[in-house]
Amino acid sequence: MTYDEYNEFCGSLPVTSHPIQWGGSHVWKVADKVFAIGGWADDQPAFTFKTSELSYEILREQPGLRPAPYLASRGMKWIQHYKEPGLSDADLKDYLRESHRIVSLGFSKKKQKELGLNQE
Repeated sequence: MTYDEYNEFCGSLPVTSHPIQWGGSHVWKVADKVFAIGGWADDQPAFTFKTSELSYEILREQPGLRPAPYLASRGMKWIQHYKEPGLSDADLKDYLRESHRIVSLGFSKKKQKELGLNQE
């Protein structure tokens, strides 16, 4: 996945914003909370996202994936896709979508309703 494809996909998710921060990284937020970061790799695109505890345990040992630098060292369940083989584009989109959901569930029920999130 390229950064353009990543940005297009993240922008298609509800209630998102795309500030460029932290040294030029492509940061995506749901409301005001970060759910994905594009950048922080030297030679190819890297994508960082929040996961469930189970997904974190499964993904952290996969080739091309690792606990996200800085975030995971602080006990947060974030994974970085930083080299091949990593995840397929379809799987990466699924994890980005799930990261968006996980982060949005951290808002109060009232705020979720105001934002039109998680209203199944």
